[in-house]
Amino acid sequence: MNSTSDLVDGYEEALVKNIVIVFLGLIINSINAMLVVTFFANPIFSRDSRYILYIHLVMNDMIMIFVSVALYVMSYTLRFVNFAFCCTLLTLVTTTFMISPLNLAGMAIERFIAICKPLHHPQICTPQRTYIFICFLWCVGAIPSLTDIIILFLTQTAFSFKPPAFCYPPIVFPTKLHQDRTTYSQVIYMSLVWLILIYTYCRVLFTAKKATSQGAANKGRNTILLHGVQLLLCMLSYLSPVLDYVLYIFFPIHRSKISFFNYLLTNIIPRLLSPLIYGVRDQRFAKELKKHFSCKQLFARTVPL
Repeated sequence: MNSTSDLVDGYEEALVKNIVIVFLGLIINSINAMLVVTFFANPIFSRDSRYILYIHLVMNDMIMIFVSVALYVMSYTLRFVNFAFCCTLLTLVTTTFMISPLNLAGMAIERFIAICKPLHHPQICTPQRTYIFICFLWCVGAIPSLTDIIILFLTQTAFSFKPPAFCYPPIVFPTKLHQDRTTYSQVIYMSLVWLILIYTYCRVLFTAKKATSQGAANKGRNTILLHGVQLLLCMLSYLSPVLDYVLYIFFPIHRSKISFFNYLLTNIIPRLLSPLIYGVRDQRFAKELKKHFSCKQLFARTVPL
């Protein structure tokens, strides 16, 4: 997550930035909340591992957006933050960030089983096993952030645990070990996810070529390809430091504006596009969404006949 807290902004500029960030956060989480309501309104979705994993991705992004926006606003409004509270927020935002690509890998595996092993799919991808898998994702996703805290306790003195000036990872976790942990964990996690996506896509593509009826196989292949697009959106945040560095060279007097727009482009906007692309594309889910949130339905609920 980027921060503009280390850059000096005027009062009006800081106010506008915070209003924009909070407004977009509310819009994105409101849209995601509509998807969550649609999921729980129809019992069919809660019995399908595909939709369970999808709505978990949506809810995970909602948590990440909420905490990320809160940290952004705090960087302007609070000079000092309680150390334990700051670590809790950073742990939560880091964990949800790592879970997103892992969840996409799980969704790709589920589609692979549905297309390539259709007879085994009902036994393997049960709701109970899907919830166990989600718990596993949270455990794996929490490893990097918990490692940061352990490194901090092992390497820093008691004086280092004073309230930080800004609740921002490089400030709270400043050591070289933390930087190495960040690099290694991101490379390992993303490489694993990409290998899973490529493997499942190739297997589904091979199955589609052999199938006499290619409709379902082609649809599964396109779905996994869509997971790749979603993963690319998640990985935009990795480009943020590079974009900052390059643009700072050409526009050094606009460092604050560059950091702000990079934060929007790489952290906020992808969290809107990713769930919408998948949810609107799915015909069954889109139908239920329109059923519950069309203007006609909302008016009928507001003004009973």
